[in-house]
Amino acid sequence: MKTTPSCAACLYRRQKAVHDDPVYLERIQKILDERKPSDSSPYLSELFRLVREEMYGPDADFRAEKKMFNELVLEKEDALWERILSSEDPLKTAILYSRVGNYIDFGTVQVDKDTFLGMFDTAVMSAHDQKTYESFKKEMAKAKEFVLMADNCGEIVLDKLLIRYLKKEYPGLHASVIVRGGEILNDVTAEDAAQVRLYDEADVIPNGIRVSGTMYDLVSDAAKKAIDKADVIVSKGLGNYEAFAGCGKHAFYLFLCKCDLFTERFGVPMMTGMFTEEW
Repeated sequence: MKTTPSCAACLYRRQKAVHDDPVYLERIQKILDERKPSDSSPYLSELFRLVREEMYGPDADFRAEKKMFNELVLEKEDALWERILSSEDPLKTAILYSRVGNYIDFGTVQVDKDTFLGMFDTAVMSAHDQKTYESFKKEMAKAKEFVLMADNCGEIVLDKLLIRYLKKEYPGLHASVIVRGGEILNDVTAEDAAQVRLYDEADVIPNGIRVSGTMYDLVSDAAKKAIDKADVIVSKGLGNYEAFAGCGKHAFYLFLCKCDLFTERFGVPMMTGMFTEEW
């Protein structure tokens, strides 16, 4: 997904809020001015990070906060699993809970634990979501290989429950989860996957890059192989949408709209959940 002028302006404002240094901002503006049409917001953000590290040293380390939120959701795992199983439509509930997890985003949201936990009681599917859901079930009914592109800490526990239910509903399904290739914000890495015992439900594949999105042309050979052989792909979060949409792969996207670009694109209020499909 290309970076629009309004998105570029937003990226610049966010960098100015981080370092109001004319030299730094001049370099940021140069990156934005020289961007290629195919450059996504996550990719540009990685270029910004490299400039920051050169000028100021490493960015903040969120590993302690990530462990805390992983544990927070792990503590709720059994209760949420029981709620999924006892719901009227367990698969729909598992999808909705997985989407709720997209709230845990240190880059765009002032994360509040009580707000997060309350979202499980209010999660519903819109008419648009329902149409996507019906298509998803049709694709899953014939799928053998499933790939989920993970996004954030904590959220990954809910993704694990979704995968667990998919394997229950569709026996013989093989699941893989693609995680980030290095620490970036509160994004999921192999270390987080191990903490939440994701390996019990799926193969975990680092994508080989330290970018807040799955960029098909840049990911590891193992990640590309999993994507290429997948019958169904679910991409979590805005970063994965921005980085992966438009690459020519059929995918289902599951996220909360957390910026103006997405609220305008889909015509919905801020923090609206979306379940959408791209062929």
